[in-house]
This record gives sequence, structure tokens and C-alpha cells, in this order.
Amino acid sequence: MSEPFVIAVPAKGRLQANAEAFFARAGLELVKPRGPRDYRGTIADLPGIEVAYLSAAEIVDLLAQGAVHLGITGEDLVREKIPDAERRIVLVDGLGFGHANVAVAVPQAWIDVHSMADLDDVAIAFRLKHERKMRLATKYVNLTRDFFSRHGVTDYRIVESSGATEAAPAAGTAELIVDITTTGATLAANGLKVIEDGVILRSQANLVAARAASWGAAERAFARGVLDRIAAQARARAFREVRTRLAGCDDAFIGEAKRRFGVEAPFGGPSSSGMLTLHCPPKHVYELTTLLRDKGADKVIVADLDYVFASADPLYAKLEAGLGAAR
Repeated sequence: MSEPFVIAVPAKGRLQANAEAFFARAGLELVKPRGPRDYRGTIADLPGIEVAYLSAAEIVDLLAQGAVHLGITGEDLVREKIPDAERRIVLVDGLGFGHANVAVAVPQAWIDVHSMADLDDVAIAFRLKHERKMRLATKYVNLTRDFFSRHGVTDYRIVESSGATEAAPAAGTAELIVDITTTGATLAANGLKVIEDGVILRSQANLVAARAASWGAAERAFARGVLDRIAAQARARAFREVRTRLAGCDDAFIGEAKRRFGVEAPFGGPSSSGMLTLHCPPKHVYELTTLLRDKGADKVIVADLDYVFASADPLYAKLEAGLGAAR
């Protein structure tokens, strides 16, 4: 492999902090050998991988070109900037941060507009009354056109927004908007509301793979090493390890615990000495420990798990399936 395996992460702000924390939880420490202001880095103890610090929009562009292998960016940008995205990228995993909705928002004063069907009626009436189409301010031109087309709304024209989109109706430059929102507080402060069926996309930060990147044996080995660690940490987060000594524990008891609490017996069940190790979803830990004590366990130890590596890696399998579909 002549070129490095490249992972692109956001260069600043909360997204960068969340991305670095996400990798760190998986045992993948992002480091900048030449100092914090450098836009190139590495992963500690994994030579051959380069980390590129870029804006979220730049990451999407490079993923589309195949100039990086993996990147962290918002699904909203992927869907907006890459036509027919599934043919060019693989959404490997939603990362649980950077949540926001791309949504249609109208003035709160439009008290009779609750749905896209209502909006269609208002758009037709507006055109007949004013002899022009309603103006819609947005940065999400492609997502907006696709969504409005699916709902049969045609009497509008897009005004591309380069500033604070939510201020456009109050400023008189648009009648409605499509914008990204988390709590809705900024929209409400500008006298706007999201219509009931107006959420175009529920977005979050995603780990994304570029199908057009070089994916030889070496690149796939790097990807597997990264994704295996991420999957192991996610699997560990879903369970607590419960250990005890329980005389007379048998397969029937293990079966009951699995049915009632979603328990896994990672090492095949109780040992001849009565030692028992179970992996239990956190919400059922107390019920499981109560059952174990009722069955005769004297002490039950509950511990956090750092990683649970399994023979099957769902993230790498998803990447392989996506790359296979691209060939």
C-alpha cells in the first residue's frame, strides 16, 4: 500500500471533541505529533493510518471523491451534497452525537398550517393572490426539492440561504424555511414552528466509508482493525458482567435468565464449581441479581465491561457488503 489509510474527522468545535471521545472509548487515541494546531494526525499504536482534520462539508466532498477511506460527518450533509448517496458511500454506523433534524418551518401565525397538505393549499392560494410563488430559504436545496416533490408541493421557489436561515421570514426575504434544528428553540425565538409531517431527515454524526477509495487487502485490514475495536466497545456498553457462585445452576436457569432479561452466557454456562458469568443489559441487572440471590447466591459481583470482542464484527461486515455492492 503506497498511500496511507485516511480517516477524516471534524476539525473544530463540539463535533471534533465528540469524534475524539468516540475513538478514545474504542481504544483509538487520536494524536497530533506536530501540535494541536496541525491538521494532520495519527492513531496511537496504529502506524499506517493518517487522520485528516477537515470541516464537515470538506469531509463529505472527499468521501464522494474517494480521497479518504473513512470519515465522520453529519448524515444531513451526506444526503444533501452527494446525489444517490448509497452508490458512493457506506453509512457504517450512527455515532449517537450530532443529532439534529432537517425540517420545514413556517410562521407560527399560520395557525391553519399543520401538515404538508395544508402547506400545499397555502402555496396555491399565495400564488393566486400575489401572482408569484412563495419563497423558501434553505441551505438544503436538494433535500428540500426531493421532499416537496414527494408531497406534491410545487408552488414555491428556493432562495438559497448563506446566513441565519431562521431569520429570513422576519427579514421579509422568504415566507418559510427548511433548516436544521435540535430543540426547536431558535425557530420559536424567530416566530417559526415545524409542521407535523415536515421532518425531512433525522440526522446524526455517522462513520462513513467512501466506496471510490482504494480498498485493497491492506486498506481492508486497517478498516477491520478500527471497526473491530469500535464494535467491541459498543457491545461492551450494551452489557454489564454479572459474576457469582450458584450451586445447582443448570441450563434451565440460564434459559430463564435469557428469556426474562436478555442475558448472554459468554462462556457457555455454569462451571462444575458453580461459578457463573453472565452478561446482562444494564436495565435488568437488579432483577437478575435478585433472581440469583433468591436461587441461593450469597454474593453477586457486577462490573463494567471495556470491550467484548466476538468472532462476528457487524460494522466490518456492513462495510464489506457495501463495498461488494459497489463492484
